[in-house]
Amino acid sequence: MTSTTQAQRSALRTLRASLWGLLLSAVMVLAACAESAPKHPLRLFDGGMTSPSQWQGQWVLINYWADWCGPCREEVPELNHLNDSADGFTVLGVNYDYLQGGELQASIDALGITFPTLLDDPQMILGYDEATVLPMTVVIAPDGALHRVLVGPQTADTLLAAKAEPAQPTPQM
Repeated sequence: MTSTTQAQRSALRTLRASLWGLLLSAVMVLAACAESAPKHPLRLFDGGMTSPSQWQGQWVLINYWADWCGPCREEVPELNHLNDSADGFTVLGVNYDYLQGGELQASIDALGITFPTLLDDPQMILGYDEATVLPMTVVIAPDGALHRVLVGPQTADTLLAAKAEPAQPTPQM
């Protein structure tokens, strides 16, 4: 019986070593997942997620709009064009009234918006003042830094020119 007991002990040690190895592997996988998760995730109206860390290397426009804002209605075709063109902008919208669901969809449809709409306002994350005048467009540089905050209606030409201008000083909040 002694040889059976030694065999059982050896099998038990092997099993423990395997379980510890499996546990260590699981911890490493979970740690890798946590490191690759985006910082400051932002919800998109279409159900997706985005974050400023995913915008690295891109020029991003964040446009604040409302369906009751006449100048917003005028600039939406320009923003749609920039989002769909090779001019180097990713356009994201933020509804000023923070509408959701069917109301938000109706406003998006009424303005003909084809660029993604954020449900979460990135203002606090990116460090600029809250939109108080519409339309307002925030330009984020490829390095993730706030480049400019533009108030009033914009065209593709004014937005491309803003991209070429030096960055505004970062406001202190």
